[in-house]
Amino acid sequence: MDIPPLHSWNLTPTAAVALQRQLATKIDIKTPLDRCELIAGADVSYNRFSPICYAAVVVLRADDMSMVESQHVVARSTFPYIPGLLSFREIPIVLQAFAKLRHRPDVVMCDGQGFAHPRRLGLACHLGLWLDLPTIGCAKSRLIGTHREPGQKSGSRTPLRDGNDVIGSVVRTKLNVKPLYVSAGHLIDLASAVRLVLKSCRGYRLPEPTRQAHLRVNEVRQEPRTK
Repeated sequence: MDIPPLHSWNLTPTAAVALQRQLATKIDIKTPLDRCELIAGADVSYNRFSPICYAAVVVLRADDMSMVESQHVVARSTFPYIPGLLSFREIPIVLQAFAKLRHRPDVVMCDGQGFAHPRRLGLACHLGLWLDLPTIGCAKSRLIGTHREPGQKSGSRTPLRDGNDVIGSVVRTKLNVKPLYVSAGHLIDLASAVRLVLKSCRGYRLPEPTRQAHLRVNEVRQEPRTK
């Protein structure tokens, strides 16, 4: 994939916060998703105090979730671990994996937050701006917001609110398992994001794009590294 640069990554945390506020004005979370043949999943793994990051991107066929392509990268991050600013630590590594893809996906699902972020620019939003692709945040835990507990059945959901704003949806993807926190990232609306997450589930808590990316990144972590 060809990925034109959006901004420099050589930023202090204070400058990163200012950039988040600026980029948040460019996010589109009102456009319904009209087509999706290829869906990508992205995941990053690392020890909190280590600069070594492991990133994996998988591309699946949306109709049957079969694997089309998988790419990974092991690289050093220069940005510290700061909650709320994780995209500045993780996205430079993820972009290296996306740059290796031979297939351009129609939508990207991230293991992280989208619009459900204090400054409305979670990892999925930030990555969507870089890739100019529809992106979805599908997080395993809540960063901000309040919500009622959704029903126990698969497909049950309740709004995730920050004050008077609906910033995402709390979605039960499997009977009697913990819900996921779904939010729009960029170039997609919340209803489309929730629909695609549920459509992508195959009997597990996590939807296949992020589940397969997670499995792949764990495999990469176990592979011997050459010095």
